[in-house]
Amino acid sequence: MKKINFLFGIHCHQPVGNFEHVFEWAYDSCYLPFLKAMEKHPRIKFSVHYSGILYDWFIKNRPEMILLLQNLVKRGQVEVLTGGYYEPILPIIPDEDKLGQIEMMNEFIKDKFKISPSGLWLTERIWEPTLPKILAQAGVEYITVDDYHFLSAGIEGDKLFGYYLTEEEGEILKVFPINKALRYLIPFKMPEETINYLRSIATEAGDRGAILADDGEKFGVWPGTYKWVYEDGYLENFLNKLEENLDWIIPMKFSDYLEEFPPKGRAYLPTASYFEMMEWSLPADQQIQLKKIKEEVNHLNRYEEFSKFFRGGFFRNFFVKYPESNNMHKKMLLVSKKLSTIKKGAISADRKKLIKEAEKNLYKGQCNCAYWHGVFGGLYLSNLRNAIYEHLIRAENILQRLQRGDKKYTELLIYDFDKDGNSEVLLSNPYLNLYFAPAAGGSLFEMDYKPKEFNLIDVLTRRKEAYHESLLKNGEGSASSEGIHSIHDGIHLKEKGIEKYIIYDSLKRASFVDHFFSSDVNLSGLKHGLATEIGDFAGEIYDFFPIRKNNEVQLNLSRVGAVNSQEVKLTKTILLLSGQSIVTVDYEIINNGREPMEFIFGVEFNLTLLGGNSPDRYYKINWEKLENSHLASEDVLDEVKSVQLVDEWKGFSVSFELNYECDFIRYPIETVSQSEGGLEKTYQGSCLVFAWKTKLNPKEIWKNKFVLKIES
Repeated sequence: MKKINFLFGIHCHQPVGNFEHVFEWAYDSCYLPFLKAMEKHPRIKFSVHYSGILYDWFIKNRPEMILLLQNLVKRGQVEVLTGGYYEPILPIIPDEDKLGQIEMMNEFIKDKFKISPSGLWLTERIWEPTLPKILAQAGVEYITVDDYHFLSAGIEGDKLFGYYLTEEEGEILKVFPINKALRYLIPFKMPEETINYLRSIATEAGDRGAILADDGEKFGVWPGTYKWVYEDGYLENFLNKLEENLDWIIPMKFSDYLEEFPPKGRAYLPTASYFEMMEWSLPADQQIQLKKIKEEVNHLNRYEEFSKFFRGGFFRNFFVKYPESNNMHKKMLLVSKKLSTIKKGAISADRKKLIKEAEKNLYKGQCNCAYWHGVFGGLYLSNLRNAIYEHLIRAENILQRLQRGDKKYTELLIYDFDKDGNSEVLLSNPYLNLYFAPAAGGSLFEMDYKPKEFNLIDVLTRRKEAYHESLLKNGEGSASSEGIHSIHDGIHLKEKGIEKYIIYDSLKRASFVDHFFSSDVNLSGLKHGLATEIGDFAGEIYDFFPIRKNNEVQLNLSRVGAVNSQEVKLTKTILLLSGQSIVTVDYEIINNGREPMEFIFGVEFNLTLLGGNSPDRYYKINWEKLENSHLASEDVLDEVKSVQLVDEWKGFSVSFELNYECDFIRYPIETVSQSEGGLEKTYQGSCLVFAWKTKLNPKEIWKNKFVLKIES
């Protein structure tokens, strides 16, 4: 009789920073009912992986989930896989952190389930060829990746029903290819179709493995799946069908298969993830081209052939495509390096405890979801990015305490933070981190308020995505069919008109961005990126000169450029004292031309307090609360000398005090992005522009001062 070994595994995860109600909903609609269903079928062996974020939540909120898992493990039905505890993309974090995260998960599994895991769930199946060595050092025997990885290495067809050996510097790792056909069959097609497929690949030798390891959220969390999987009875029917055919379908744990069958051979896999992830990492225009090619090959029924030769994507391209992702990643590397340095020193018991606390927060700051965007990635979700920064800043605060105690200090660091070949300047004291980019208009791209562990400039730039093309081309008709909704704001875009929210920025959203506008500049032009620049300062290269003193650091940023073809020199001088959360900035503009000039000088800030329409976050102008004060509001006001953003939820405020009255322009930064639930409009932050109508005669100097103050 022909037989097939069925290796079935699920992976479940929720991001650091996700909302509590999402955890509860996912538990009730997926995590618990899935295990309850499997519990009734003890002969169906399977493997599970839960991220440490979920384990922590289960222990605190639903300990019965741990008890259920323990029982399934004890009776031999379930194998528990390890992984990075807080679900990092392993190749992009330092080796020391790879080992630390895996060890943390291993210790948890040993403590709770009394077993030593041998297999690892590779986050987002993101593979790089250097992984075997470090995974072997962590005690990992095997992993699962997609069959796409093997297709990319030229291994295909009948050769994909088992496992292969790969190595790095002689350290061996066993790798299982996940079957794409099973990924698309389970749980989306009728159980009989899966049984028929398994029959088609069964052999007389009975040595093949039909391998499925995929998101557990398919069984109840994905749109429409709870009704199909549980209410309509798919899962129960599927398990019954398996049991009816146990004479030739052998459900098997991965480790059992390794013990019974030899490897298919040796393989060296290129950098890869699942096909969709590789596609999402491409620039928007390349995604659009790829979509057209896919439509053609699908029509010709040659998709597998196309997949085999597709070489376009690479996960690290997200750091190029989205500078905000790159900034988070490089911030994480900076914190990791600081922690590693402190670990090398003498460690007392008290220091060891603080180091562990810092390490845990660093690991949470490595959670993958906010670092990328596709249908599932959470880069566009401000609450997820905020959580990454919160934990990284918290880790920094702990390390600061270990290094400096309660001493007041200022620090100035010059190095290529974002790895683009240009130097950035990092200013800090016990209350603030200020990250400046002289090569990008002398702008401020990160401002951390340490007491609240909050990055105020975590505002995502509005940029082109491949799926925007069809929305702009077809209008609301195509958009409404996608189930458009707005998160946080409760506005249904299909009622408002999707096209007007798709706006692209010419520059990355940052602060202290210097503009010279023509006299006809207005709110609409600024909001839609149509305002006419008559100067060449915003986004251009500034010279910089840092000054270190005992209790202060100063940064001088300057550029000699042109305004309406006349030479202008702009200088801004930033001062940060050791014991205050106050930044003072002195502006000086000199007309070096031969003719008088007129312009509107605007200084742009992009800030977020997360809640665009939350009643506990609002503006005050000239110290008075506006009638229309929510942060997602837009308007132009004159005779403004102070602006304050108040966050009652977090308990702090950000205020700007100016030497001279200005016209103040504000508007929300909102993005339209795709998710598994459809299309979402997300409030990313607010743009604030302080503008002055200015006339300068030759050699005349214009001066102004900003005082930026953050108070709890």
